Amino acid sequence: MKRAFAVACVGAAVSYTHVYKRRGSVDATPGSEAVGRELTDAEQILVQRAEARLVKTCMESKGFKYWAWSPLTVDDLKGGGYVLTDVTWAKKNGYGGRLADRLQHVQRDDPNSKYANALPEQERIRYSRTLEGGPSSGMLSAELPAGGTVRTPRHGCQAEAGNRLYGDFETWFRAEKIATNLSPLYVPALLKDRRFGRAVEQWSTCMRQAGHPYADPPSVRRQLPSLTQGLSSARAHAAEVELAVAEATCATTTPLGDTARTLDAEYRDKKLGRYAADIASYRRMGLAALARAEDITGSTA
Repeated sequence: MKRAFAVACVGAAVSYTHVYKRRGSVDATPGSEAVGRELTDAEQILVQRAEARLVKTCMESKGFKYWAWSPLTVDDLKGGGYVLTDVTWAKKNGYGGRLADRLQHVQRDDPNSKYANALPEQERIRYSRTLEGGPSSGMLSAELPAGGTVRTPRHGCQAEAGNRLYGDFETWFRAEKIATNLSPLYVPALLKDRRFGRAVEQWSTCMRQAGHPYADPPSVRRQLPSLTQGLSSARAHAAEVELAVAEATCATTTPLGDTARTLDAEYRDKKLGRYAADIASYRRMGLAALARAEDITGSTA
């Protein structure tokens, strides 16, 4: 994945993911000899397709219809983040507005939801329990690194599919929740790093010279709705693309993209040593699931 930085604002709260997303790249978090790599976006899509097939087999064995339906594309996984660095993606998708609209329309046409909603009430309840499990059948829990607990049913066709893909759904669930929720432990400090601040200033200068006077990438996102309000779909998309391309171009022609990559590795090395085993498990099990997904689907990413 070429675009990086993910600092998402939800209401008044700020939640952090990786500053630099390293899909498919090797990482050397301290304390791990062979951490491996994260799956690429295309590989994640393949694993999701395989999981949907496994769920379908399970649901049909219980007497229900189920469609192995996986609407996400690689482009869908590349939107958002603190700053775009993929100029090609930006030229095609802007900030992903049309992708989000497409996904909403596709989700409304989800054949599994339509099928479940058409079932009699008792059968609909049984369908949900068969698919997702429930508290009565036991729950798995994982403590998040920055606090809080997430839970998921221990049984059900989704959990069964997870067991078949990852070998041990309980271990995978906990490793995945830890490995994908580490950013609050280091991103806030990184964002205050003077090297990062200088890189953002250079990015801002580049944007201003391109006719887009913004102090930082989040300020572009905040202004985008007002800039496109009242425009036709075509004109709104064109305006979105123009800004996104400028943002990504400035991220790659100034030090911002490289600084993000360097600091992300540096701060992860400093802060995340205690989670090295969890990261290693997450990546090892992800790669094992990919191999099984290739067998299940008969294809490669």
